Amino acid sequence: MSLAMRKIMPRNEPEQAVEIRAEELRLLEAMLFASAEPIDEKDLTARLPEGTDLAAALERLREDYTGRGVNLVRIDGKWTFRTATDLSWLLSKESTEKRKLSRAAIETLAIIAYHQPVTRSEIEELRGVSTSAGSVDVLLETGWIRPRGRRKSPGRPVTYGTTAEFLSHFGLDAVGDLPGLEELKGAGMFDGRLPAGFSVPMPSDDAILRDDEDPLEPGDLDLGLAPPSDRVVGD
Repeated sequence: MSLAMRKIMPRNEPEQAVEIRAEELRLLEAMLFASAEPIDEKDLTARLPEGTDLAAALERLREDYTGRGVNLVRIDGKWTFRTATDLSWLLSKESTEKRKLSRAAIETLAIIAYHQPVTRSEIEELRGVSTSAGSVDVLLETGWIRPRGRRKSPGRPVTYGTTAEFLSHFGLDAVGDLPGLEELKGAGMFDGRLPAGFSVPMPSDDAILRDDEDPLEPGDLDLGLAPPSDRVVGD
């Protein structure tokens, strides 16, 4: 039995109990490594022996991989192994085409992330300048934003929100993990004095439509937008 497996139970537990717990941990580790996509806790529980303490097993596995080349992380409520952030540059490679987001697209993405659900005209109002269709289209192509519904207002404009791909790309468990005002200040994102009453909203990507949104209708929009496999979109 490996040292990592022996950490699961106190030394005074029967050896048989240690082996059972160790086997559960090995099964969990194997499932997470074998899956190409993050796995939610419901699916993990269904594949583990009955009575397995999944929360404890995940925490033990996360602790065991802390400081190693790969880490166990939670992305959008699901679990997966990811290359340690300080080593990710070792595995980076150039793609056939590398496309960087424009400043307008980055600003648009930030507004959608913090203010969702938001319409194009609301984005323009927050930015203080007109937002070209290209900025929104690029973000749709990356899979980082999605049309949510239509605002119950004249013209019934489309509302936009972020996606699970957005969370995965930026290593977030939930959109609420985006940095707040103090964190942004500490990162040097704000210089000088801020206007009185200035604040950064608490973001939410709740999939349930709000009272001022109508659902999209079949054929409303072409939602089959995805970036070609040989393209990488950087920030």
